[in-house]
Amino acid sequence: MLIPRFLAHKCNPLIRCTAAGTASRLMSQVSGDQVRIVEVGPRDGLQNEPKLLPAAIKIELIDRLSETGLQTIEATSFVSAKWVPQMGDNSEVLRAIRRVPGISYPVLTPNLKGFESALAAGADEVAVFGAASDAFSLKNVNCDAAAAIERFKPVLAAANKHGVRVRGYVSTVVGCPYEGAVAPKAVVKVVEALNDMGCYEISLGDTIGVGTPGSMRRMLDEVTRAVPAEKLAVHCHDTYGQALSNILTSLEYGIRVVDASVSGLGGCPYARGASGNAATEDVVYMLHGMGINTGVQLDKLIEVGRFICGELGRSSESKVNRAWKGPQAEKV
Repeated sequence: MLIPRFLAHKCNPLIRCTAAGTASRLMSQVSGDQVRIVEVGPRDGLQNEPKLLPAAIKIELIDRLSETGLQTIEATSFVSAKWVPQMGDNSEVLRAIRRVPGISYPVLTPNLKGFESALAAGADEVAVFGAASDAFSLKNVNCDAAAAIERFKPVLAAANKHGVRVRGYVSTVVGCPYEGAVAPKAVVKVVEALNDMGCYEISLGDTIGVGTPGSMRRMLDEVTRAVPAEKLAVHCHDTYGQALSNILTSLEYGIRVVDASVSGLGGCPYARGASGNAATEDVVYMLHGMGINTGVQLDKLIEVGRFICGELGRSSESKVNRAWKGPQAEKV
């Protein structure tokens, strides 16, 4: 007779102990650690929202986020307004935000023209992005992955000249909407290139949210052999409800930087059907419950999520935001 898996776990003490042991080891490994949240809502969140918000609202969003304890807030993207109209007010937004000491406000710059515009608007940190999938890169920046990397070299050279830090993004690290599963070796190739060019940190993006702890492990097994975990971040979309599980998996590998979007806003304009990133509120709630410090005040973050969702005329994608009854909820 076949025994259902959930009953088998109850009946088999070896399986039960192994699972408990893994959880216990992870908790002991990360408790007391610091995880830095990279808030990408103002850029990656808003760029795929159908409603165009005025610059004043974007500025207020970033200023409110600056009061929550976040250390990194991605402000905007210096891409063509023709392709991403939501970011057409990039210079106005970057010039007007209230910069808080100790907080970085990186912006996305896909090419040298974008970098020069960002620099003129006061950027002191930028990000470049490539994809592990050639098909995705062609749809996104009209060239294959290798050619896209070549485009970054002038940006990195100019950034080095002006003392501007550069963060790297790698999209489609486990799956592509056009190619399907992505081989870990393809991810390694892009990560190594970005690292060699001088990116101080490289964010691994599950752009369409198809990853699971299994596929994340296969990818991270290879990537962390090529580049130290201290230089890596994860950027998990929640299309299949796996984002928190995948973030937990990354913690096992020593990764301590997590990208998230307030109230789970956005997605990717070049990946049809990809829902938003992991909601920052949900990530912070989970990490705090594990004894991990983020420096973020969850109650203030929830207020910001409710503000921006009100402006967009939509409900929050954050389960924590929807369920929140006050600070006492975090003590459970």
